[in-house]
Amino acid sequence: MAARCYIHSVPPRLPPVPDLLLVSDKRNDAALESALARLPCGSGLVFRHYHLAPAERRRRFRALRRSGIVGIWSGTAAEAQRAGAQGAYGDPLRLARGPRLMRFATAHDLREIGRANRHRADAILLSPVFATRSHPGGETLGPVRFRLLAARSRVPVIALGGMDHARARRLRWRKWAAIQAFAK
Repeated sequence: MAARCYIHSVPPRLPPVPDLLLVSDKRNDAALESALARLPCGSGLVFRHYHLAPAERRRRFRALRRSGIVGIWSGTAAEAQRAGAQGAYGDPLRLARGPRLMRFATAHDLREIGRANRHRADAILLSPVFATRSHPGGETLGPVRFRLLAARSRVPVIALGGMDHARARRLRWRKWAAIQAFAK
């Protein structure tokens, strides 16, 4: 087993916000193990897997946990803690209460960024930056609007939506997340 990427102090500190996040769902489940093995130390896994029953979902998450990868549970902070995650992902209002874990809020516009700023978010996943396979023909932020919105955040912003290595370089944005880019 590989060494941990961060050291816990007493009391435990939260790990740094990862630069890369792999977002899981039913579409990329078969490739998750190999994708996680290729991610650099300190990356994160946002575990959604809404298609699974609660007990099976917790088992799958625990089976995927890797040393050096920040485990982020989609749900409340209390649910994330019960699953053994280091963070929780979702609507900032649902994340505002509960144990102190990393909180990754979702946002799509200025109003949602404001909510995340007010409700203890540690990072914001702002989307969709580019067109995605999951929402073909849907409205996107594009690079300019993404940057304008990200500038309003008090916490790190993670680009999501049609992201891959090439688009992250073109966007010149260090923190990004993807559902399918790492599964190749």
